[in-house]
Amino acid sequence: MDARIDLFHNETAARFGKRFANASLVIVQSALPKTTQELVSLRASQINGCGFCVDMHTKEASAAGETAVRLNLVAAWREATVFTEAERVALAFAEEGTRLADTHHGVSDETWARAREHYDDDQLAALICLVGLINAANRMNVIARNPAGSYEPGAFDAMRG
Repeated sequence: MDARIDLFHNETAARFGKRFANASLVIVQSALPKTTQELVSLRASQINGCGFCVDMHTKEASAAGETAVRLNLVAAWREATVFTEAERVALAFAEEGTRLADTHHGVSDETWARAREHYDDDQLAALICLVGLINAANRMNVIARNPAGSYEPGAFDAMRG
């Protein structure tokens, strides 16, 4: 599969990509646990059918020490016993924040209340921004049909800063 357009080398897309990567740095540097960030990004990417981002976040999580068992169970997290309560609520938050068309209220009051039990205001702000950012990335990559499989962990680190 070939991409429709090379977003990484197109001048306009590359300039936007630099700013997009810089925005993600705020989340990366936040108090929201790195593991949670990768699990949320992976789950939203699975829902949106973004192979490029599934590839990226699986590899980034693995490089950060995440286990294959947990990565393989993200899509079935409700039935899995390997996630903490905080991770489970973050995954529910990611699903509800991604599937906006499925409900009129986005993240439910119940999920929000559960998230409040595990995350402080700064972590919740990071989680909200992360869900928005990964959904935007998913949409750009799906529209451009960026193929999965060749991502190398840390590839976007140079774009930040």
